[in-house]
Amino acid sequence: MSSTHTRFSLHEDWTVVVLGILIIVLAILGIVVPAPSFNWSNSAELSHTVFSSANLQAIVLQFLAVLVIAVLGAWLTAKPLKNLLFTFPSVYALTLVALILAGNQQVKNLNLEAVIFSLSLGLIISNFFRLPQWFRDALSTELYVKIGLVLLGTTIIFGDILKAGSLGLIQALVVVLSVWYFAFWLCRKLKIDNELTMMISSAVSICGVSAAIATSGAIKGDSKKLSYVISMVLITAIPMMIIMPYIASYFNFPDEVTGAWLGGSIDTTGAVVASGSLVGEKALEISTIVKFSQNVLLGIAAFAISIYWTYTNNPLATKEDTKPTLGVIWERFPKFVLGFVAASLIFSFFVPSEVNAEIKGSLKSLQGLWFALAFTSIGLETRFADLFNKDSRKPLYAFLIAQLFNILVTLVIAFMLFGS
Repeated sequence: MSSTHTRFSLHEDWTVVVLGILIIVLAILGIVVPAPSFNWSNSAELSHTVFSSANLQAIVLQFLAVLVIAVLGAWLTAKPLKNLLFTFPSVYALTLVALILAGNQQVKNLNLEAVIFSLSLGLIISNFFRLPQWFRDALSTELYVKIGLVLLGTTIIFGDILKAGSLGLIQALVVVLSVWYFAFWLCRKLKIDNELTMMISSAVSICGVSAAIATSGAIKGDSKKLSYVISMVLITAIPMMIIMPYIASYFNFPDEVTGAWLGGSIDTTGAVVASGSLVGEKALEISTIVKFSQNVLLGIAAFAISIYWTYTNNPLATKEDTKPTLGVIWERFPKFVLGFVAASLIFSFFVPSEVNAEIKGSLKSLQGLWFALAFTSIGLETRFADLFNKDSRKPLYAFLIAQLFNILVTLVIAFMLFGS
C-alpha cells in the first residue's frame, strides 16, 4: 500500500526539489564536485586530456555524486534499489560515451549537443535489443530531468535579466506570446493531442529543449512524445543556425537586428551562440541577450502552463460539483518549478559573486550531466515504431509551420526594436 502511495507525482516532485537544493547547498558549503573536461580535437588530446588520471578521477567523483543522489531519489520515491544499482551505471556509461563524442572539436563546430548523442545511443540500444521490463522500470527519466531543471535555475540570475536590457525582454515577451498562441491554435486545427500541443507550442516559442522538458514536467507528459518534440527541435536548429546568418548577410541586415532575429527564433542556446559567432561580435552579444531573455520566461511559462493544464485536464472536471479548486491546483502543480525559482533566488541574492565563480562550473556540469542521463533514459525507453508512424506527420507539419511563423514574426519585431 505504501509503495502505491509514494508513487504519486507530488511525492516525486518534492523529492526533486529536496535533491536539487541539497546539491546546491552542499556546493555553497564547499563540497564541490569537480567538473570533468570532455574537450578534445585529436587522439593525442583525447588520451592526454579526457583520459588523463586527474580527469578520470573527476569523472569517477562526479559519477559517485550522481549515483548517491539517484539512490536517494529511488529511496525517497520507494523504487527498488537493487534494480537501480544495475541500471544506473549502465545509463551513466552510455551517457559518458555521449559526452566524449560531443566534446570533440569538429562535433562542437557542428553544434551537436551531448543530449543528441545520449538520445541516439539510447534509441540504438532500445531498437536493436529487447531490454528487460525491470530495466525499463528502473529508469528514472522524470527525476533526472527535473533535477537538471532545478540546477538550471542557478544560471538564471535576476541581475543578468536587468543587464539583458528592456528591449531583449520586450522582444522575448512579444515573440513568446504570439508564437505560442499561433502554434497552439495550429495544433488545435490539425487535431493534435493536448500533450503534444503544449510541448510543441512551448518548444517553438520559448527556448526549445528546456521549454519542452519543463512543459512535459508541468503536464506530466509522455516521455515518448517529449522525445519526438526534442528530436524536431534539434533537427531543425542545425539548418536554421547555418542558413539564417547567410540570409541576413545577403540582405545586409544590421548586426543588431540579425542578433535579435537569431536569438529570438533559433531554439537551442548553443545553436544561437554558434550562429551569432558566424555574423560577428555585436550579433553574438545581442543574440545571447535575447535568447537569455526568453530562457528567463521559462519558469513563468511552466507556472502558467501547469495552472492551465490543471483547469482543462482535471479528471473530475466532467462532474459539475468538482471544478478545480486551489487545493487541486496545488496538488497538480509541478513542485520542481518552485525548486527552479528557489535556485534562481538563492544565486541572485544570497550567494556572493566569488562563491558563485568557484561553484558555477561544477553546477553547470552536473546540470548538463542530469539532462544527458535523462535523454539516455528516454532513448532506452523509446522504440522508433512508437515514435515515427503515420500519426507523427501532423505534429511535424505543425512544428515546421509554427517555426516558419516564429522566424518571420521575430524578424519583424527585431527590425522594430533593434533596427534604428
